[in-house]
Amino acid sequence: MSRRVKRPLRPAGDRPKGARPYRGSQAERPPAHRPGGKPAVRFAASPPRASKPPVAEPVKVVAEPPPLPTKVQTVVVTADENNMRVDRFLEARFPGLSFSHIQRIVRKGELRVNGKRADSKDRLEEGQSVRIPPLKLDTPKGAGALSEAATKTLQALKEMTLFEDADVMVLNKPAGLAVQGGSGITRNVDEMLEVMRDAKGQKPRLVHRLDRETSGCLLVAKTRFAATALTGSFRHRSARKIYWALVAGVPKPKQGRISTYLAKEESEEDSIMRVAKHGDEGASHAVTYYAVVETSAQKLAWVSLKPVTGRTHQLRAHMAHIDHAIVGDPKYFNKENWDLPGGLQNRLHLLARRIVIPHPRGGVIDVSAPLPPHMLQSWNLLGLEHDRFDPIENAPEE
Repeated sequence: MSRRVKRPLRPAGDRPKGARPYRGSQAERPPAHRPGGKPAVRFAASPPRASKPPVAEPVKVVAEPPPLPTKVQTVVVTADENNMRVDRFLEARFPGLSFSHIQRIVRKGELRVNGKRADSKDRLEEGQSVRIPPLKLDTPKGAGALSEAATKTLQALKEMTLFEDADVMVLNKPAGLAVQGGSGITRNVDEMLEVMRDAKGQKPRLVHRLDRETSGCLLVAKTRFAATALTGSFRHRSARKIYWALVAGVPKPKQGRISTYLAKEESEEDSIMRVAKHGDEGASHAVTYYAVVETSAQKLAWVSLKPVTGRTHQLRAHMAHIDHAIVGDPKYFNKENWDLPGGLQNRLHLLARRIVIPHPRGGVIDVSAPLPPHMLQSWNLLGLEHDRFDPIENAPEE
C-alpha cells in the first residue's frame, strides 16, 4: 500500500555538498534554461496513479543513411554534434559501422580531428574538421545453420529480451556482462549480437551503454533506420532513463538535484571520474535528479535517479560526491568504518530500471527491468517494498 508523504525540506546545514532541493529558483536552473519560462515546481511523492507515457516530440528520421565513403573525406562538426564523442559521432553519421571497425580506424590513427590523431572518447567541438577514411560494412556471414555455440548465444539473448519488434530490442543486461569488448573481456553484448546479423549484413547495434556491473534496460537497434532515429533521440535528450540504487546513509534533502562538472582522472591502475571545475580540461557538465524512495534504519536508502546528461559513471560519481556512495561500488565507495549489513552481497547495487523513448515509427517505447538477483535479495532482507510509488516520476526533464 503506497502512502502519501509530505516531507519538509531540511535546513541548509544538513545538506551534503552538491545536493540541492529543486525549488525552481534561477540559481537552480540548468544553464540551458531560458529566463521567462514556466516556473519549476519541486517534485514530491504522490499516490500511485495510472499515468500515460510522456508525449514525445516528433523525431525526424531518414529511412536510409548516406552511403559509406569509399575514399577519404573531410566533414565539419555541426552544432547538433557539438560535444559528441568521436565514436558516437561516427555511429550517428554511419549507423552501419560496427563498434570494432570504429575502434580499429581510430586506433590506427586513420581518423583525424583538425589534423591530429583522436581517441574514440574525445569530444568534438562545432566547426572542427574531421578526416574520415574509406569505410566498409562488416562482411555478411554466409547463410546456414547456426553452430551450437551461436545457438546458445541466440537463446541467451532471447532470455534477456524485455521488448522486441522489427526495429528495436530492449535487453535486460545482467550485472557482470560487459556491453562492449575491451582489455580482459572475453564475452560482451556487442559480440553476442553477431549471431543476429541478417542476410544483408546488418547486425543489431547498441544505442547506448551501461557499465559492466550495472544491470537493466539496454536499448538495441535492429535496423539502420532505427539506429539513426534512436541515436537522434539520445542526442536531443528525448529519451528518459530512470535508475534504482541502494546507497549508504540517507541523502538530505530526500529529493534534490546534483549539478557538477566531471572529468576523467587517469592513474596507472585505473581511471575514475572526478568532480571538476568549469573550464578544466576534459570537464563536462553533468546533472542528476534523485529521490529517496524508502530507507532502512537510516543506514541505507533506496534511491531513484534520473540523469539529465549521460556522462561516464555519472550516477556513481554523483552519489559519492554527496557522500552517499552506491553500495558495492568498487570505484567510488570509499566510506571509512562502514560495514556491509549481513546478508547483502558486495556487488554494485545499481539498476537501469526504466527507459522511455520515442519509437522510430511512432508511439513510445516504455520498458522496465526487474531487480537483478543480488538486489532483489537485498530488498527482501531489508524489507523494502519494490512496488512502491517512485517519486522520481515527477522530477523535471532538464
